[in-house]
Parts: sequence; structure tokens; C-alpha cells
Amino acid sequence: MSKIYVIHENSEWTAPLYKRFDELELPYEDWNMTEGNIDLNEAPPEGVFYNRMSASSHTRGNRFSPELTNAVLAWLEHHGRTVINGSDALSLEVSKVRQYLELEKYGVKTPQTIAAMGKEQLVEAAEKFDGRPFITKHNRAGKGLGVQLFQSVEGFRNYVESQEFEVPVDGITLIQEYIDSPEPFITRCEFVGGEFLYAVMVDTSDGFELCPADACSIEDLFCPAGDDAGETPKFQIINGFENPIIEKYKKVLQHNDIQIAGIEFIRDREGNIYTYDINTNTNYNSNAEEVGRQYGMLEIAKYLGYLLKHNLVESK
Repeated sequence: MSKIYVIHENSEWTAPLYKRFDELELPYEDWNMTEGNIDLNEAPPEGVFYNRMSASSHTRGNRFSPELTNAVLAWLEHHGRTVINGSDALSLEVSKVRQYLELEKYGVKTPQTIAAMGKEQLVEAAEKFDGRPFITKHNRAGKGLGVQLFQSVEGFRNYVESQEFEVPVDGITLIQEYIDSPEPFITRCEFVGGEFLYAVMVDTSDGFELCPADACSIEDLFCPAGDDAGETPKFQIINGFENPIIEKYKKVLQHNDIQIAGIEFIRDREGNIYTYDINTNTNYNSNAEEVGRQYGMLEIAKYLGYLLKHNLVESK
């Protein structure tokens, strides 16, 4: 029997999706990439395969899960299976460099960014900002990894040469211009089946751990979006959000074979939009969705269920 196969490394993030599968009576199977093997001489089972691998897997002790997932996706695609968020999506998930280049290719403005490896090279990169404040982040990131604000090259040099400096898992640190936003919010646009679902405003005053999943804890990380916002819900769905950026995002997703994603942007004081993250392992916040009466995991389950039914019809 054909099923929906979910490829992942974090069971806490798949639980809400499996609940929706059960509600819709959809057959599914869990493929956890924390370990496993692939017999390349055998064909994969029939079904729909949904990749939810995360760039932050190494923070949960699953350092090589993306590499195993990449092998599994190659195997599935070789055999022509229906794969949602396949190998192209994974390559963007684990590299912000690739994300920014793809966004710029389709007319989406990203912050000025320099990728560097090596302490002296990092300092040289910081000097190119000519005294302007800048932030650092990891190339293979998620969870706000490596995000810090620096006002001067000297302060950055002291950090790089200290024991506090955190080497990214792939060795590449990004030096990026600081976007001075008038309010401590970013906007996250959710897509399912390549179509816009909704936009959610995220309060970043508590830090830059922006995963909306209920299982995530909010860490005290630097927020590059401003000062305290007061007592407001961290996640709020924006009713009737419209912006020309949505059509550009859809082109980026289409040309990179990404069907499900969350894309984040921030506005500067002049209202200009800077896009800085494509998250192909998107999660949703239940409180925001209850208020907004929109449900991301339900839409994903319906979408995958439709594809599964379509596959079954084709195979008859």
C-alpha cells in the first residue's frame, strides 16, 4: 500500500503533522534520519515522500542527518518517486549562501553579506562595512545560530580571538549588514504546495530563536530587529497580507523545486524589505493559528493526501 513517508530527525516537530494524518485517515510512515541504511540495489516503496530535514539537526546531536537525507533523496529521485522538498530544497536548507544567491536571482533583495572562513578573513570581511554595525550568523544555521551584533571591527576582532567564538558546523561564518528596523518584528510568509498560505508577524524582542513550533523554547539570543515590544503575542497571523514580494517568493520556490517553506523578511526604517531566510522545514504556532483560524499542518496533510490519491489513481 502506498503511504506518505516523512523524512526528518526531530520527532517533536513531526507530532502535529501526524495528528493531522490521523484525523484525515491518511496512511503514513516515519523515516527518522538519525541513523539508517539504504540498499541502492533495491527500489524504494511506492508513495509520497516529504523531506523535513533541518539545518539545525547538529544542535540536537544529529550531525550527519542531512548527509544521510541527501543520500536518501538521491535514491528516491533516481527511481522517480514523488518527493516534496527534494535534494534542491535540502541544498538551500543547509546553506544561507545558496539561499541569498537564489533570492537575488529572482529579484528579491537580501542584506549585504560576506561569507568567510578563518579568523583573519572574518576580520577583513568586517572591515568592508566601513564602520557600519553588522551582525554575524552561521551559514548552516537555524535556531538563530551565531547571530550577534557588532558596532565595531575592534569589538568583533576581540570576539573572534576569544574562546567565546563559535565555529559553525560547516566552518563558514556570514558577516551581514545590520538592518535597522523601527519595530522588533519580522514577517514570515508560509507556503504549501507552492502557494501562499498566510503571513505571520513574529515578535523578536526576546531573541532570534524564531521557530514557531510549540515544542521550541525561546532562547535569549540577540535580536537584530530593535528594542522591547512589550506584552504582545510572539506570533500573530496577519489577516489579508498582500505584497508583490509574494510572487517573487513563489518563483524562487518553483525554480528550486520547493513546495513547502517559510520565508522571513525584515523592513528597514524606510520600509524596504530585506529577505534573509528560507526555511524548508517549516513549523507552525498553534496559538497564532487558533486566533487566525488557519492551520498549516492541516494544509500540508491535505496537500500530501491529494498527492497520494493522485499517485494511486495514476498507478491503476
